[in-house]
Parts: sequence; structure tokens; C-alpha cells
Amino acid sequence: MNLQGILAIYIYEMNRSFRTLIQSLVSPVLSTMLYFIVFGSAIGSRMEMIDGVSYGAFIVPGLIMLTVQMQSVANASFGIYFPKFIGTTYELLSAPLSFIEIVIGYVGAAATKSFSIGIIILLTSNLFVHIDIIHPFFMIFFLLITCITFSLLGFIIGIISDNFEQLNIVPMLIITPLVFLGGSFYTINMLPEFWQNIALLNPAVYLISGFRWAFFGIGDVPIMTSVFTILTFTILCVLIIWRIFKTGYKIKT
Repeated sequence: MNLQGILAIYIYEMNRSFRTLIQSLVSPVLSTMLYFIVFGSAIGSRMEMIDGVSYGAFIVPGLIMLTVQMQSVANASFGIYFPKFIGTTYELLSAPLSFIEIVIGYVGAAATKSFSIGIIILLTSNLFVHIDIIHPFFMIFFLLITCITFSLLGFIIGIISDNFEQLNIVPMLIITPLVFLGGSFYTINMLPEFWQNIALLNPAVYLISGFRWAFFGIGDVPIMTSVFTILTFTILCVLIIWRIFKTGYKIKT
């Protein structure tokens, strides 16, 4: 394992974030605070409690998942796409690094940034609502595995994208709607039975449900189903990346 090579990629990606601190950190945190103000305070004060939890507190896990998933994809996809854009991919491939070490460097940096944003949002949410985390271990687990998994997904998107438009189209047209419709601001039990069954086809439901269970002990699906779903998604992303490096698809051509 080339730890020095991994560390070089990791530090480079982290330094890039520090150079654009407002865009990388301040912007997503401020956007989430606006969600708290609008949904938590303005709308939440006029809504009843959901499963014994105030609406302002109920949406905290969903808002964290919403921001973390989008930031993980954005950071990882841009991180690997930029070398392709400026033509330095071959220098990366010619270095004494395996595909695993390259992935660890880029995905590790993207996951670190999104995980930090998730923790900051969790801390700032206490300015608006009081939150008691029932299962802190599972909360950290779901937050970390979500950051890693969606960073892997972003890495895939960055590799297969040929331009900046393609880089943004998947998060904008697929991931964002799935997260919004995955129960970020509501429980799917509020939906009619037909739409509940449709919602269960959305993988974001299982992530948000598991993360919310870690906070309040309530969820739309059993906790082990959520764990199995996110781990399956993680393994699938790893296999896709392995196949991409094995064939050289969109990397060597």
C-alpha cells in the first residue's frame, strides 16, 4: 500500500477545498440553515408532532442526508474529473499507484469534507431545535458510510463525464429528486398506500430512514434493511470502479 501516494492525493484535494472555503463549506451550511428557518421554524411551528417528535427536529436527519449526499457526489466527481479536464490523468495513471490507492485518496478526501459538513450542520441545528441522539454509534456509522458511498458514486460520475454539463446532470436530475422524495421532510407513512410502495423503490428512503432511526428510534423501514441497502450500494459502486479501471473505460481513451 503506497501510503505516501494516497496522502499526496488526499492533501491536494483537501487543500483545494481550503482554497474555496466559502463554496466548499460555508455555502452548504448556510443553505441548510435556510431550510431550518423555512421548514423548521416557519412551517414546523404550524405542524403537529410526527411520531412524538417535533417537526423541526424531525427534518434534521433528512437535511443532513440531503446536504451530505449532494456534497459527496459534487466533491468526488469534480476531484477526478478535473485531472481529465486539464489532461493530467496519464500522470496519475503512470504513478506507482493502484486503482485502490487512487480511489482511497480521492474518495477519502471527498468523504472527509462531506462528513465535516454533516457534523457542522448537526451542531448548528441545535441553535434551532433540541436534539437527543438515541443511537450515536449508528448515527456516526450511517453518516460515514453515506459519505463514502456517495463519494464513490461521485467518483464514477466524474470518470464517465465528458464535460461539465454531464458532470452536473446526474446530481441535478436524478440524485436531488430521489433525496427530496426519499422522506427528507416527511415520513412515507403520510403517503397513500400506493405511493408508499412506490417510495420503497427509492434507495434514498432507506438511507434517510436508517439515519433518522439513529436519532429518534423511528424509521420508515427496519434498521437492518437500511444497513443492508447502504452496504449493497457501497459494494456495487466499488465493483463498478474496479471494472472501469480494469477496462480503462473513459480513463485511457
